[in-house]
Amino acid sequence: MGHTLGILHPGSMGAAVAACAASTGSTVLWCSQGRSPATVARAEQAGLVPAASLEQLLERSDVVLSLCPPANAEEVARQVAAAAFAGVFVEGNAISPERAALISEVVGVSARAVVDGAVIGSPPVGAKKAKLYLSGPASAMELVASLFANTAVATPVVGEQVGQASALKISYTSFQKASRVLVALAYGLAEHHGVGPALLDVAGKRQGSYLSETDYIATTARRAWRWAPELAEAADALREAGLPDEAMRAVAETLRTWTTAKDDAALTVKDALHMLKS
Repeated sequence: MGHTLGILHPGSMGAAVAACAASTGSTVLWCSQGRSPATVARAEQAGLVPAASLEQLLERSDVVLSLCPPANAEEVARQVAAAAFAGVFVEGNAISPERAALISEVVGVSARAVVDGAVIGSPPVGAKKAKLYLSGPASAMELVASLFANTAVATPVVGEQVGQASALKISYTSFQKASRVLVALAYGLAEHHGVGPALLDVAGKRQGSYLSETDYIATTARRAWRWAPELAEAADALREAGLPDEAMRAVAETLRTWTTAKDDAALTVKDALHMLKS
């Protein structure tokens, strides 16, 4: 008999990851209570089964995966703990290792086990794939991995301690997303002085340089509402590790100038650069 997965709450990444579990024949539940029409549509397209309440979802689920905006991670964990969830809880949000450990303590009072998870990659839709890195108790990780066997979501194990998967995510995101912001600043400065094409010519001669991908500036702006909190988490992680955090906090603040561009499909590179100046 297959296991049941509960997903909290299916955004674009969460719905795509949950759909992979559903494709294996597992029942994947989501809580429809109080959710937006866009979330309902995503869940239906992903083949998820609605639960009328969080309590119902938790009662029926063997594994619960939390994938929500970083700022809401503790709130979701407290709701799960308040319902005395007794299964395996996967903390899959882009948060610092320290926050992952605190959430593990909160949920671990009743849960069978807590697994730290980190999703890296694009939403696994079409030919795209993602990895859900795991750390925590071995038996619980095996159960989580079984839900995604032979799907576009790989489940590599990075360690046995809660916080290690989060450390990997926050280390990667601190470089990948900060680099995109630096591209915007560098290109904006070059454009201001009329040397944008020359900058692209220089960057084009360096293989794999983000600096030549200026079209991605608008994409960065559209995603800033989500990236800014992630890089604030990266700054916290740097501070906890005894490393300078000022540069990462500055990048997070720069991203916040774009938060109103959320999901603006019509936004251009020129628009994004104008927002930075404003």
